[in-house]
Formats: sequence, structure tokens, C-alpha cells
Amino acid sequence: MTRIKGLLYHYVRMRINRNHETKIHPSTPQRKLLFDVIQEAGKHLDAKELYRRASERDPSISLATVYRNLRLFKEQGLVDERHLGQARCYYAMKQLGEHQYLVCAACGKVIEFESPLIRKLIAEVQHKNNFFVTKIELYLEGHCRKCKEEKK
Repeated sequence: MTRIKGLLYHYVRMRINRNHETKIHPSTPQRKLLFDVIQEAGKHLDAKELYRRASERDPSISLATVYRNLRLFKEQGLVDERHLGQARCYYAMKQLGEHQYLVCAACGKVIEFESPLIRKLIAEVQHKNNFFVTKIELYLEGHCRKCKEEKK
């Protein structure tokens, strides 16, 4: 995590064209704020929630700034992007291990879960197919308890 903070706080390099030229992006107070909010969240945030949380600390931050910096963070490998449910993008610090998600189709709530059954299934699939899995993305869509009760 220290390496990631160091990259962000001092500079962010981004490849900007096919010739692999590098452009230096100096750290800004807003960039640092966005990075801190993501880090503190401990869960996936969509851009609008990140904007809401960041604007509580710095009312001058714009939604465009949030999207621009999320794109930069993603290109630098500082955050992961997930498309869950209705094409919402969620961002979180890169994490080791895989997580699965429950996504409420009504309110968009996302619940992370881990299951040893998933790991067992992957091991079985790898063995039977002589295949090595490097990435897993699984989300189950349905209704959270609150939305299910409201439908009744």
C-alpha cells in the first residue's frame, strides 16, 4: 500500500499513446482526496457516491474531476472497475483474492461475499479442463431484504 500512496502523492505516470510516451500527472489536493476516500471506504463505490463523499470535504470538487481521476487511477492500476447490474461502475483499491457480489436490481445495493464453494468449483473446473483460471467475476442479481419487503 505504501508503494501505491507514493505513486499517487508524488506523481502519476500515464501512457498516452501507442509510442508509450509517458506523461507526468502531479498530485493535486483533489486527486489525493479522491484516493483517500476510496481507500477509507473499504468497499466498492460508484462515481456518484465517491463524488458525494469527496464533496462533503471539498465542495469545489466536480463530478467531471471524479470521473477523470478514476480513469487515471484505473489506467495506473490503482483501482479496479466492475460492471455490476445496470452498467454501474464500482471502484475499490486493488485487492488480492476474488470477491463475488450480490446486486439488488431495485436499489443497486452491492454486497460482497466470499464462498469456499466458489474456490472448490474453480479447482474442479481447472482440473477437468486442464485450464488455469486467472480471473473470476461473479455477481448474482436479485433483491435485497428491504426491496423484497417493499415489493410485498
